[in-house]
Amino acid sequence: MDGGARAARGDWSRRRFVGAMGGVAAMAAVPAPARPGPERGSGSASEAGAGQAPNGTAAPGPAARSGTPAGRPSGPRPLYLGTYTSVEGGGTGIGLAVYDPVTGAVTGRGTLTGVADPSYLAAHPNGRTLYAVDERPDGGVTAVRLADHKVLGTRSTGGAGPCHLSVHPGGRWLLSANYQSGSVAVHPIDGSGALGERTDLVTHSSPPPGPGQQGPHAHQFVTAPDGRHVLSVDLGTDTVYTYRLDTRTGRLAETSQAHTRPGAGPRHLTFHPGGRYAYLADEVDDTVTVCAYDPPTGRLTLGRPQPTGSGPGTNYPAQILVTADGRFAYLANRGDNSLARYAVEAGGSRLRLLDTVPVAGDFPRQIAFSPDGGLLFAANQKSSTVSVFHVDRVSGALRLAGEPFASPVAVCALPL
Repeated sequence: MDGGARAARGDWSRRRFVGAMGGVAAMAAVPAPARPGPERGSGSASEAGAGQAPNGTAAPGPAARSGTPAGRPSGPRPLYLGTYTSVEGGGTGIGLAVYDPVTGAVTGRGTLTGVADPSYLAAHPNGRTLYAVDERPDGGVTAVRLADHKVLGTRSTGGAGPCHLSVHPGGRWLLSANYQSGSVAVHPIDGSGALGERTDLVTHSSPPPGPGQQGPHAHQFVTAPDGRHVLSVDLGTDTVYTYRLDTRTGRLAETSQAHTRPGAGPRHLTFHPGGRYAYLADEVDDTVTVCAYDPPTGRLTLGRPQPTGSGPGTNYPAQILVTADGRFAYLANRGDNSLARYAVEAGGSRLRLLDTVPVAGDFPRQIAFSPDGGLLFAANQKSSTVSVFHVDRVSGALRLAGEPFASPVAVCALPL
């Protein structure tokens, strides 16, 4: 094995296996955008059970937008859990569970087998189909019909180690990011929710890798709120790439790049509901950055990096979310094992760190809101648990909803 292969293998190990076992204020602002934009196969289940926002998180519904508990669903709701199936102590497929939308209590409902290394999950906007990455060297994306948990088939992503996917708001295209090969892929979605052959694959060939990186590492692929552009966050090249997606052909055309400071290692981007600002979690240098977004061009303008609220020791920010009313943001801190709460100010152009709360688990890899915005779920990789928090609609404060739920190598929680 040559030096390059050894380096690539070491990076692959860091990505997949790290953690598999086992009242502060800061402010930063960015300039306003240049011009205003609009505001706005087969498998089996051991036991069968039961919209997403453009940024790939569960979209809070009317109750969250109104800031009142009115309209909160009653009765158990489905919860799907992502894991690794090829690591010691991992799962055997997609975890099936239900949660109480009032109390936050989670109850297991078995496992959907036949899906390999489903480390990230997303749902179709119509709620009928679930999509999972197969985070393996020969990467794939899998579609599952939710009515009966039938696996509809798997398609190759054309790259290695896909770690993120999202559905374009129109419901016709699946976007996925190949971490290990630093590429992004597009697949068509037919009327049944099944996936067609890949329509495009783009590798991030420039700029060159950042400090300590062996190559590009695409970590996320999402649609901007305006629907015109899709953006990919690449940890390896310290870059966020903006593309136009041709919604007739499924082809991508790069329109701009936004570069973080060298070695920041950007991981996850989420948009403010106003559509003119976004927030970027930088994994390697342990910061978060406010970005201005220009809808007509899709261009991001990055502001000054600011603290994550983590204490001494190594910390890797994982994912950032914004409430549907745009008033609060939450950041998952792996290592510090906390959730940072920010006040979103000045129309979205500023984050103010309010506090952090313990996540009640180890290594929170991913976080998601329930559809009504009343609960926040955190998938804790090292402790193999999912923590659930009540979200105070007035203050944004988080309150733990009982004991965390045990789930093998929990790396993704998707409440529907």
